[in-house]
Amino acid sequence: MKRYPLTAIALALGGMLGGILAFLSLDSVAADEPSLLQIDNDFVQAVAKHDKVTVGRLLDTDFTWTDADGKTQARAEVLKSLPTPALGNETGAQLKPRTYGQVGAVMSGRDKVHVLRIWIKRPAGWRLIVHHEVALGQQAATAAGSGVNDCRNPCKTVPFKPKTEAEQAIIASWQALETGVTNHDASAWSPHVAEEFVMLGSSNDHPLSKADRIATLNLQKQTGHGSAPAPLVSAQMFDFGDAVVMTCLHQPYSGKPVHVSRLWIKRDGHWVMSISYQTTIQAAPAKAS
Repeated sequence: MKRYPLTAIALALGGMLGGILAFLSLDSVAADEPSLLQIDNDFVQAVAKHDKVTVGRLLDTDFTWTDADGKTQARAEVLKSLPTPALGNETGAQLKPRTYGQVGAVMSGRDKVHVLRIWIKRPAGWRLIVHHEVALGQQAATAAGSGVNDCRNPCKTVPFKPKTEAEQAIIASWQALETGVTNHDASAWSPHVAEEFVMLGSSNDHPLSKADRIATLNLQKQTGHGSAPAPLVSAQMFDFGDAVVMTCLHQPYSGKPVHVSRLWIKRDGHWVMSISYQTTIQAAPAKAS
């Protein structure tokens, strides 16, 4: 009978166990995603049917709804009179789900209209905290930048006081990111953004990937046109472990204010931005340049 060294047997068993654990881990993730998509669909259909009872059961206490014109309503306002969703019951819409631990994001789009829904896992199950609509191309594109070269807010200071270590680290990452934008420095911007990053805004004619934003920064570097980001007016953060939801109000140097929803994730010990939806508030007065 052929004998095998104990070390070889241990290594073989370890490899088998590792494979089994990896399979179970992947299966758990796969099994979790349909539940998020199912409850997301339940919400979409309930809104389309004006079913306030079901909608109310799915909304978090901190829920906000931002429509394609930038109007933002809190939970009580939404339940008083359900808004008309920009995508209706979302027939034919393309869904892109992402799950980051306790936070799930579902991005839905059809033609130029896109919706971000951010779900958070509470003890009672998934609850919706953000519904954010964007109609692409509502404003003229501003690829050249703001025309401003100096960035104090948000690069050096922000009207927001972090309450946790995570919030403090996110602000530091965001300030470094926006400093990179101001200096047209893609190498300084890139480490603070996830590889799957996507940004949609009222002034963009298509969703922007990380590669798209890097190309824009490089183009701005060639032209030398100022690209300081819009100053922050106010912000809120909702901390869920290795994912943080950030909702903001920005006032560009000229034009109307913008409501922004961002999702930050902690990856390899660093906080990076994964998603950014930006909708211009059409009913607000425009700031003169």
